[in-house]
Amino acid sequence: MTTPLFRADAYLRAAPARVTGHTDQGGVVLDASIFYPTGGGQPGDCGLLEWNGGEMEVTTTVKGEGDEIVLVPPAGAPLPPVGCEVMQHLDWDRRHAHMRMHTALHLLSVVLPLPVTGGSIGADKGRLDFDMPEAPADKAGLEDALNALIARDLPVTDDWITDAALAANPGLVKTMSVKPPMGSGRVRLVRIGQGADQVDLQPCGGTHVAHTAEIGAVRLGKIEKKGKQNRRVYLHLADSR
Repeated sequence: MTTPLFRADAYLRAAPARVTGHTDQGGVVLDASIFYPTGGGQPGDCGLLEWNGGEMEVTTTVKGEGDEIVLVPPAGAPLPPVGCEVMQHLDWDRRHAHMRMHTALHLLSVVLPLPVTGGSIGADKGRLDFDMPEAPADKAGLEDALNALIARDLPVTDDWITDAALAANPGLVKTMSVKPPMGSGRVRLVRIGQGADQVDLQPCGGTHVAHTAEIGAVRLGKIEKKGKQNRRVYLHLADSR
């Protein structure tokens, strides 16, 4: 089992850990990880492992067996031995961009309150696919509404709900194609805003910024038709290239 340190603190950039195993594919398993594994449309983190006498680039991070998180090195790279104490160093700029984009996409689903059929997160742009037969009439108005939500600097927090409570409240799930992971007894919820200022609450396992103003300005990109009912909406961080 790997303790997901990013779950308690998404801003943790470095932390010690111990190597508990190697996978058959050449990955490294730690007892605790600051690296987020690919899932929910968010890419796996990358960075560096250092230990006495060596270092290993982490090219991506994936889910392993059970609750294990696997760090993937370049092909042929030397691995830290099992039992070795290592220091983890996160590629923070890339992760922070993912956090900003992920929270922005949650807000996009607020200004476009339609069923979500897919999505993807990148460091400079992301997208959501919606069950949206017709393109929005006022794209500029949507962008203004989204940036206005961001500028309110709403707190972003998480909570947990039981599997049974989620099953009794299916309206919390916005995604049609990806269902939240159930079976462990509880599911994480991400909340944007509090009390009367709450604007969004949905199951999510990804990493997010602590306040919406940290996202910065965004701009809507292309809106593409993807099949009879679906449209893909691209979102860009305004300070990206």
